[in-house]
Amino acid sequence: MHPALSLCAAALVATAFGGANTPPPGPDDGRLSRFYQQRIDWGPCPASYDESMRCGHLMVPLDYTHPAKGTVDLALTRFPATGHPRLGSLVFNYGGPGGPGVSTLAERLQDLHRTERYRDLAESYDLVGLDPRGIGQSAPISCGGALPLRNSDSADGAGLLRATEAARRACQAHSGPVLPYVGTANVARDLDVLREALGDRKLNYLGWSYGTRIGAVYAAQFPQRTGRMVLDGVDTLSDSLADQALDTARGRQRAYDAFLDWCAGLTSCVFSGTHRREANERTEALIAHLDEKPLDAKGGAKFSGRDLALALVNNLYAPAQWPDLARGLGSLVRDRDPSGLLESAEPETDNEAAAWAAVSCADYPDRGVGGDPKAFQQQLDTLRPEFLDASRIFGPAQLTEIAYCHSWPAPVDPTAGLRHVDAPPMLLVGVRGDPATPYAWTEQTARVLGNAVVLDYKGEGHTGFGRSDCVNQYIERYLLEGRLPHSTAACPAEAVDAEGHEDVRPSERSRGPAGVPTEPTLR
Repeated sequence: MHPALSLCAAALVATAFGGANTPPPGPDDGRLSRFYQQRIDWGPCPASYDESMRCGHLMVPLDYTHPAKGTVDLALTRFPATGHPRLGSLVFNYGGPGGPGVSTLAERLQDLHRTERYRDLAESYDLVGLDPRGIGQSAPISCGGALPLRNSDSADGAGLLRATEAARRACQAHSGPVLPYVGTANVARDLDVLREALGDRKLNYLGWSYGTRIGAVYAAQFPQRTGRMVLDGVDTLSDSLADQALDTARGRQRAYDAFLDWCAGLTSCVFSGTHRREANERTEALIAHLDEKPLDAKGGAKFSGRDLALALVNNLYAPAQWPDLARGLGSLVRDRDPSGLLESAEPETDNEAAAWAAVSCADYPDRGVGGDPKAFQQQLDTLRPEFLDASRIFGPAQLTEIAYCHSWPAPVDPTAGLRHVDAPPMLLVGVRGDPATPYAWTEQTARVLGNAVVLDYKGEGHTGFGRSDCVNQYIERYLLEGRLPHSTAACPAEAVDAEGHEDVRPSERSRGPAGVPTEPTLR
């Protein structure tokens, strides 16, 4: 860690969670009994959902330390297990912060017979989706369309601070009372109320991306109630926002390099036969040119270099998107036509952006230089060379994220206080070419959790489930049979063909990953 990146003066505890040595509230806390004694009234879902799905709501306290302060209703959906024996519920979180669980699960299950990644799990588990507090249908927070500052490449420190302050005020003005309580610590506590309401003795959980942070915090708070847990595309628990931004810039550049290597081997690609260094330089020049002279786009909009950088990022999450990116770049370079990249350059929705801001600033204590424009400008100038060294394409926008929480209140339960947890065994999946959650975070979080086993997927894209037969087998074997590798395991990268398809064969429950011993975990 670069010493200049330690932006926050708040001390982090050496052990325990959230700066406190007292256990989190639970079923034995009399003030919470009415929440833990709930049973979910499952009813019809929207007509667009799978006909077998049922929907409901869960009531949780706004503030667990003061349960009388108010409540929040959380939206739920459930797809009942299709076979026997039933292993209980499997709760999903798709990441973000800001990703809804209810509608996303419904989308993934629209055609269960062709949804290979869920078929075996759906036989044994009730699949459960939850919109976390402040997200989707669960008292969604808003910034009134004034999207919090992200993906900017501004070098103006004073302007960034003003934009950050304006975004915070907009979020406070347009959100309800849940806004101060959307941090991951409270979301994890909500999961324990959900576990009890589902009638499960332990929480079985599959989380992706930011959802891994939720799962890790749950395991730290409620280790005795943690069941089979898989964290895929593992988030950091302790890095400052500045360190995260620098790591993310590096991760995005590695992912773009992988795309360029793939693109160079295709005669139809705009970078065909081009070494990645030259391709990167051409991309940098194109971004600079578009920032100076944006192109006209549909609806009277302009397509700038910043838009191009965002489109690149959003197309690096899966190799299946690489052909679209290659075609879009080809049209942009050859015909000055940005239409193929416009959709992937669109900003987040209001709720997604608000959730990213509020949850990040609730979880991490970074508050920069106290709002001093001169000091912040000096900080930007000092850090810029390191961010540019990480990536001249993605570094500038990532650098501005060190301003993100300058004007937000200090967090009450920062996840950065999580250290040396004696959590039960679980499976952590890290992807070497991940553009959003760099592989180093997987190893870092595994050390924090203590008993976690790492699965090292050598491939590309964000998260591993569904991208590799080997990864699928490890995850399914653990969730269905409770068996983990003895120690860190690895899965080779899948080949990516000219259409972006990865060589993923159908999973076979009866066999484990070839050549890797497994052992039962104690549950």
